Amino acid sequence: MPISVISPSQASDWDAQAGGLGISLETLMDAAGRAVAVVLAERWPDRVGQGVLIAAGTGNNGGDGWVLARVLHRIGAPVWVTCPAGEPSPLCRVMAERARREGVREVAPDGPWPGVALLVDALLGTGARGAPRAPVQALVERIGELALPVLAVDGPTGLDLLNGVSHGQPVQAEVTVTFGGVRRGHLLARDEVGDIVVVDVGHPPAQSEWPMLVTDELAASKIARLAGSAHKGDRGRVVVVGGDPAMVGALRFACRAAFGAGAGLVHAVAPEASIEVLRAAEPDVQTLGHSLEGELSPSLVELLQRADSVVIGPGLGRAAGRRQFVAAVLAHAKAAVVDADALMVNAGDPGPLARVASRIPVVLTPHGGEFRALFPAHAGTQELDPWSAASASSAEVNATVLLKGVPSVVGYRGAAPYTIAAGNPGLATGGSGDLLSGFTGALLAQGHEAPLAAAMAAQVLGRAAEIGARRQTARALRPMDVLAALPDLWRAWEVRRSTRPLLHPPRLLELLRPAG
Repeated sequence: MPISVISPSQASDWDAQAGGLGISLETLMDAAGRAVAVVLAERWPDRVGQGVLIAAGTGNNGGDGWVLARVLHRIGAPVWVTCPAGEPSPLCRVMAERARREGVREVAPDGPWPGVALLVDALLGTGARGAPRAPVQALVERIGELALPVLAVDGPTGLDLLNGVSHGQPVQAEVTVTFGGVRRGHLLARDEVGDIVVVDVGHPPAQSEWPMLVTDELAASKIARLAGSAHKGDRGRVVVVGGDPAMVGALRFACRAAFGAGAGLVHAVAPEASIEVLRAAEPDVQTLGHSLEGELSPSLVELLQRADSVVIGPGLGRAAGRRQFVAAVLAHAKAAVVDADALMVNAGDPGPLARVASRIPVVLTPHGGEFRALFPAHAGTQELDPWSAASASSAEVNATVLLKGVPSVVGYRGAAPYTIAAGNPGLATGGSGDLLSGFTGALLAQGHEAPLAAAMAAQVLGRAAEIGARRQTARALRPMDVLAALPDLWRAWEVRRSTRPLLHPPRLLELLRPAG
């Protein structure tokens, strides 16, 4: 089942669609509370038996909490519910009355609380906006004073699940359980939500136009194993252009990444001083010495025309003449990844890139600063709504835009088909973007459509970084460690292709908090 990334309004629409198919909101709520109970018991089997306190709001999120309380009470777990003042929603009232009839106990929000081992935040749900009102905020503050694990139902109270904005001091959750799909705010506020668990509660299939979260299952199914009869020409020829002598390392990383993603032939084009370094350090990379400005030599034109994809930008530099050189290189490419300095030389005027994209598949891979320089009209939305920013910029240039960040979002033809949540702060180092360019170039050269190549490359980078962080820690992670983790990633994905995954209903997906 694809995992969608949805806004609060889309979540509400999804509930309404379920109602139109005869799946009542009461049914969804009952399934939600029971699913949370499963996650709670699996996560903290010892603590559940020591007591659970559920802070249940007056809306439907509180209704989920009352269902959870009733389930825990039935299995003999000590459980109490505390509620802020206010008139409950009709469905919340129904669920609360059922729980009370079965003997679920309540405690006052400002009175003494029993000794428990777990807290559940079921105060405010997906649709909550702005700062919590005083009675709810008082509970949030009291929860924050207790040194106990917190499970948040749908999202931590005080966190806007549309844009990830925190109001005051939101509840700090160790795990967040959400329903059917991931909310945008979950991915924009990973520190606040903790681990994210998506559970199935019976919604109809998600809308095809909603952004899809890239998972290992999706990536493994799209990046096919190599054919037994494959030769180097089948695996893609990638040309990487850049590597000013002061930045030859960027060129090396991009070339190594292209090989690491399975390219059959990798060529580096750089000034002769850089080529001397590369020949000694990377003997498997074919090289062509060439100035990064002026007219293209016949040998470079021939090489570009034979390439399945061209990666331009890693270590390119921004000296005079680079903008014209980038345009000349792209004029001979069949498919291109434009990164780093090749983006910046077009800052404020992406028109030349749009003209290239009208002819061939193009992937642009800006980080936040490069995006602001290249697309100033869309810069205001990139942090709180990278989906809109990626969509609008891709429509402007008719190219695939991989907007790097937390999360990364792929924009294509005015839509945002893919979201990538893999990775950790270890990628916040020089060279990570060069690896991404190399991965994308290799997948593009192997025949993947540009949006998919960009999305799969970002998942490769993020997952390899997670493997590398388990060995080195995120703090000590370097680009070379990410490359060294690739063999383990490819083996893991091969296992996923060849074996049926273990099923843990109703759990659909678990995203661990990024290693810090």
